Amino acid sequence: MTFPSVRPRRTRQSDLWRRMVRETRLAPEQLIYPLFVVPGKGVRHSVSSMPGIFQLSVDEAVQESRAAEQAGVPAVLLFAAPEHKDARASAALDPHGLAAEAIGAIKAACPHLLVWADVCLCGATDHGHCGHVLPGGVIDNDSSVQTLAQVALNYARAGADAVAPSDMMDGRVQAIRRVLDRDGFAMTPIVSYAAKYASAFYGPFREAAESAPAFGDRRSYQMDPANGREALREVLLDVEEGADLVMVKPAGPYLDIIREVRDAVRLPVVAYQVSGEYSLIKAAAERGWIDERAAVMETLTGIRRAGADLIITYYAPQVARWLGA
Repeated sequence: MTFPSVRPRRTRQSDLWRRMVRETRLAPEQLIYPLFVVPGKGVRHSVSSMPGIFQLSVDEAVQESRAAEQAGVPAVLLFAAPEHKDARASAALDPHGLAAEAIGAIKAACPHLLVWADVCLCGATDHGHCGHVLPGGVIDNDSSVQTLAQVALNYARAGADAVAPSDMMDGRVQAIRRVLDRDGFAMTPIVSYAAKYASAFYGPFREAAESAPAFGDRRSYQMDPANGREALREVLLDVEEGADLVMVKPAGPYLDIIREVRDAVRLPVVAYQVSGEYSLIKAAAERGWIDERAAVMETLTGIRRAGADLIITYYAPQVARWLGA
C-alpha cells in the first residue's frame, strides 16, 4: 500500500498522538550530574567556559547534591581538584583527601543519592596526565594501574556507590575489581569509561577540573576519533575484566559508537554529554541562535535513541525539573 492509503502523518497530527507513539523517552532516573569539588568552604566559583556550572567546596557540593536529588536526579559523578598535586597523585590516595571527604559528606547528607567517583590521576598530579610519567614523557601503564586500583579502593572506603575509571590504561578494570573484591567491596560496581576518545570537546572540563596536561597530550592512551572497531574491542575487554557498566565519551559526536556498543553488550551503556557539548549549546542559546531547552532535549533524546541507557550531563537537574513539570 502507498499514498494516499498510507499516511504516516496521521499519528503526528496532535501533541497527544505524538506522545502516545513516541519511541524514545527521557526520564530523570536516566541522568547523572557531574560535580567539581575544590578546597575551602563556601566556595562557589563560576567556570567561565561552562555558564551555570561551578567549582564547589564540599559544603556547597552537598547543597548542590541535595538540589539535584530533589529535582529527581538519582546520581552524581564526582571530580576533585585538590590543592596539593604531585607526581604520585597522593591526594587521590589520601583517605582524608578532598575526594574522600566529599564522598563521605554527600553520602551523609543524601544517603539515597548514588555517588559515582571518577577514578583517575590527572586531577591530583602536577603533570596533569592520567597515569605515572616515565623519563621522556612516556605514560607507564602498569604502575599507573596499580595506583588507580588503590585510588578506587580509597573512594569505595569513603562510601562511593560506584567507581568510574576514566584513565584508559590497559587492564585497570581487572586490577580494580580484584582489589575491591579482596578488601570487602565486591558489591561496588565499576562504571568503566570503556570507549573514551581523545576529543576536542573536553576543553571546558579541564578548566573546571584543573586537569590540563602540563605537556603533550593524551593521545597515547585515549582513543583516536577515527576508530570505531577499536571502541568495541576496548568495551569487550572491559566487560571481560569485570565492568558492570560501560561508557562512551563523548556522546554527541559518537552516536554510531553508542549504537554499536549497545548492540554488542548486555550491560547498561552510559554516554557522557561532555563539557564542550554543553558549552556549545549554552553559547548558541545565549546569542539567541537556538532554543536552549529544545536543543538540550533533542540532543539527549538522540543519545538515548542511539542506545544509551544512562546519560551523564551537566543539564541533569534542569532536565529533571523540565520532565517533572
